[in-house]
Amino acid sequence: MSKRKDHLKALFGGAPVPGDEAPSPMAKPAPETKATPRPVVSETSRTASGAVKAMGLSLSSMSREVEDARALKDALAKGERVVEIDPNLIDPSLVRDRLSREDDGDEEFSALVESVRENGQQVPVLLRPHPTANGRYQVAYGHRRVRAAARLARPVQAIVRALDDNQLVLAQGKENTERRNLSFIERAFFAAALIRHGFERGVVQRALSLHKAEMTRFLQVADAVPAQIAGAIGPAPKAGRPRWMLLADFLQDDAAIVIAQDVIHSDAFRAASSDERFGMLFERLAKREERKAGVKGKASKPTLVADRKGRPLAHVISGKKPRMEFDEKVRPGFADYVAALLPELAERFEKERG
Repeated sequence: MSKRKDHLKALFGGAPVPGDEAPSPMAKPAPETKATPRPVVSETSRTASGAVKAMGLSLSSMSREVEDARALKDALAKGERVVEIDPNLIDPSLVRDRLSREDDGDEEFSALVESVRENGQQVPVLLRPHPTANGRYQVAYGHRRVRAAARLARPVQAIVRALDDNQLVLAQGKENTERRNLSFIERAFFAAALIRHGFERGVVQRALSLHKAEMTRFLQVADAVPAQIAGAIGPAPKAGRPRWMLLADFLQDDAAIVIAQDVIHSDAFRAASSDERFGMLFERLAKREERKAGVKGKASKPTLVADRKGRPLAHVISGKKPRMEFDEKVRPGFADYVAALLPELAERFEKERG
């Protein structure tokens, strides 16, 4: 612990602490002691079962502390004053960027609430004066911290900055990208929502740090997966792009939508975690696709592809819609790695075909 505290203190070496600025006319300044840099307490749950999980949480916690400490140092270095604002005066951003809900078994949010309860809010949120409601504010980033403060009936520690709509979503997207804490489907729906609100594609790509091709894939998935179904599943952080794209393919006919509605309204589905909910629906629709292929006489038994040591890599399923299935438990992240190599493999394939 002492090494971690020393590391965080070192981040603030020489950082100016504002004290002579005039208080903001929009909100009561927080006591200067609250604007003084302090070692940041992680917003990640400290309780976990098992030594391996505990070690992972510890590493994640330290990484988050370093990021938060740098963010606070940067804000203070710019001379921005931290003020206290009633959470009841704060409205969400123009576009929602998360699919999780605090009443949906969100363990990270529960851990954040406990952290704020025990240690106070260590990192300020970024707000702007509300563009149409005088005396109110709008979140650029820090939605969960605002909700945690509201849950505890505490004022929100905030930096208030004048931002236009483009600057707001760029700040919101930059924060999420740097923290890497939005799942694939959350980023996809965030991108689609920004487009619907009239933001140019270039602005959205900068906000989410996306290339043009990536942006196209995000919008395709957001268009193919009904918002109700995605919202019922939640962020599903372990379900990467390839599996969401497969699910989007499964949902291309009305019968699949009916099946999905049946699954998401089941008691077992509601009681499961977000990743488990994704798995339940994916498995149900994948089996339906296999039956459809079998009825048409074009199905074949999945072929196991293994490495030179005999360890499984993937199952190849042929038919009208051939596909590969990867087991994330065996090689986490391997499916995303293979997907990234597909353009290069396609070029090699075309060259070899002549």
